[in-house]
Amino acid sequence: LSHKKYLGPLCFRLFLAPFFSQEDAPTMSYGPTLPSVGGISTFNIAHGFVESLVRGMRNSFLKDSDYHHLTQCDTLDDCKMNLGETDLGLALQNMAAISPPLVQRAAIGKLSEEFLYLRSQSVEPLSTFLDFIQHEYMIDNIMLLLKGTLSGRDINDLISLAHPLGLFKESTMRSIPTFESSPKG
Repeated sequence: LSHKKYLGPLCFRLFLAPFFSQEDAPTMSYGPTLPSVGGISTFNIAHGFVESLVRGMRNSFLKDSDYHHLTQCDTLDDCKMNLGETDLGLALQNMAAISPPLVQRAAIGKLSEEFLYLRSQSVEPLSTFLDFIQHEYMIDNIMLLLKGTLSGRDINDLISLAHPLGLFKESTMRSIPTFESSPKG
C-alpha cells in the first residue's frame, strides 16, 4: 500500500510531463518529488527496449559446446540436426536438401532480419549508427550490380546475390545498372 503514494507522481512524470512546461505543470503536494532526468524513473527510457533485445539475442549465440558438436559432425544432416537446437534451426527446418551456401544464406537472412528489426526500434543516435553499418552493404551491392552489368550478367542473378542488409527497393535495384557506359564515364 505504501507504493500508491508514488504512483500519481510517477504516472505524471512518465506520461504527462512532456506535454507541460515547468510553469503549467500541476503542483503535486503529496509524496516525495521524483528525481529529474537521469533518475530511476527515466533511466534508459530511449534505448531500453533495444538494449533488452540485444541482451536477449546474446542467448542465441552458439556456445563452445555447440561448436564442439559441429566439429564432430560427419554429414551435413548431422550439422542440420545440431543446428536445429539453436535459433537457426527454424530456418533450416524447412530445407529438404542442405548445403553450405544454403546454411550461409539462412544465417545471413536471420541476421539481417534481426538487424532490421533493431533498426526499426531504435532512436537517434543509435539509428544513425545502424544506418552507417547498412551503408557499407549498400555500397557493396551497388558495386556488385555495376560490375555484373559491365560483365553482361543477368540483373535477376545479381539481385539474388546481393546482401540483404544493403538492399534497396526493387525498382531502385533494377535502375542502378541501366546507366550509359561511355569512355568518358
